[in-house]
Amino acid sequence: MSPFFLAFSIALLNAFNDKPHLGSVYTTIICDSIARYKRLAGEEVIFITGVDEHGLKIQRTANEKGIAPKSHCDEISEVFNNNWKDWNISFDKFIRTSSKNHEFVVNEFYERVKASDDIYMGVQKGWYCVGCEEFKDNPENSSTYKCPIHQKNLEWKNEENLFFRLSKYQKEIEKIINEPSFIEPIERKNEIINFVSRGLKDFSISRTNVSWGIPVPGYDNHTFYVWFDALLGYVSAISSDATEHSLEKSIYGGWPADVHFIGKDILRFHAVYWPAMLISANMKVPKKVFGHGFLTREGQKMGKSLGNVLDPDLLLTKYGNDPVRWYLIKDISLGNDGDFQDKRFVDIINNDLANTIGNLLNRTSSMSRKWFDNKVPNNEKILSENKLENFAKIAVENYINNFDNYKLDLAANEVLSLAINTNLYLNDNQPWLLIKEKDNLPLVKQIIYDVLESTRIIGLLLLPLLPELSTKINEQLGSIYREEIPWKKQLIWGLLVSNSSLPKPTPIINKLEYEH
Repeated sequence: MSPFFLAFSIALLNAFNDKPHLGSVYTTIICDSIARYKRLAGEEVIFITGVDEHGLKIQRTANEKGIAPKSHCDEISEVFNNNWKDWNISFDKFIRTSSKNHEFVVNEFYERVKASDDIYMGVQKGWYCVGCEEFKDNPENSSTYKCPIHQKNLEWKNEENLFFRLSKYQKEIEKIINEPSFIEPIERKNEIINFVSRGLKDFSISRTNVSWGIPVPGYDNHTFYVWFDALLGYVSAISSDATEHSLEKSIYGGWPADVHFIGKDILRFHAVYWPAMLISANMKVPKKVFGHGFLTREGQKMGKSLGNVLDPDLLLTKYGNDPVRWYLIKDISLGNDGDFQDKRFVDIINNDLANTIGNLLNRTSSMSRKWFDNKVPNNEKILSENKLENFAKIAVENYINNFDNYKLDLAANEVLSLAINTNLYLNDNQPWLLIKEKDNLPLVKQIIYDVLESTRIIGLLLLPLLPELSTKINEQLGSIYREEIPWKKQLIWGLLVSNSSLPKPTPIINKLEYEH
């Protein structure tokens, strides 16, 4: 069985993104949760991240700093690599497009495309955004017209470039993008269908004024266009340790990607250009391309001019990993735009994690320790119908279905629903009143066991979403999770061991304070 191959957009280094912004962190956390889930489900996973280091804007930034482009990239790549480690991202491969292995793959791929007679020399004229590394429409045909994304003036380009025959693959691309599961969500799919229906145009794959790039074999002064080069990072990452026949090793080592998670602004490159390039090279196309939305703050687009850019490093330092993960995963439907609201963030963390889940575990563990000699009580099984067991079974089934379909917000809400139902069960049964009558002892044991068992399953379901919080829940229940036993088998009701010791409870997460 081939590994599950998960890739998200390789970070495009530039003058402005000298470290991951909140949008990058969001995508990475989503991918990390999926990678963790797939591993827990018993699948081998290749989870790649990395940096795209070539292009005009890198070259200019390095020149402005008075250093070599490679030195600039070494510095920024290390920042990204360390940042993902700070966020506890479980990536398997970190690709740098300035690596020698990546250059091997690009050259081998280019030779395949060339052999398909899909490369020719032409002249590229048009308005170019250096920030996007892309030609743009300029309705005013004016040198003061700004890129809508970067708000920088477009630059006129008129140069000899090598072109890729994208137009040749019109019918193949139409067929691929109309497949039910290739592009998600449906809004993004419709945008691409509309774009392709206007007719595909060949695009340039080389530049003559950019020295910081991979040289095109056989053409002096030509380097590969940054997108032709960068997209291949997904392939070269698989064989990053190879010294020869790298492309072949990538093809047999895990390609094609099961899913690309990318921002909706670069969907065209991934859902149109990339599949055509792969077909030309006689390679398989990715199984799915998922275009996620953008993040705003308090309803406004984030930007330096507005002074409202939210630094993820500050969020991590102030609140920790899991609160940020929970908000981004649970509160944003993957594929839609999301809005980061400070008060809503604090309210959600306090209500969901500190109160509904944390307090449930803390008070139930305290009751069990007080009444049953610091241990889990016997599972008396005296109730004819176990409500919590039914709730747990439904939650697990829905959670798995949602995770398999990349509906992580719904998966997270299933965990929360189980915690809410468990709280209701505890409050409805009021074991603190029942315990006063000796005859009620078997029933109290049953109630406390059921609640603790439900929190065990809640903890397991949180493992791909909030690994740190999940570990704390497991420790509070006596470290009962076993890595050597399949995770899904441990989601079966009734595995909490009666009479096992319960450690003294401590809060698994502290409440956050809202600062105006």
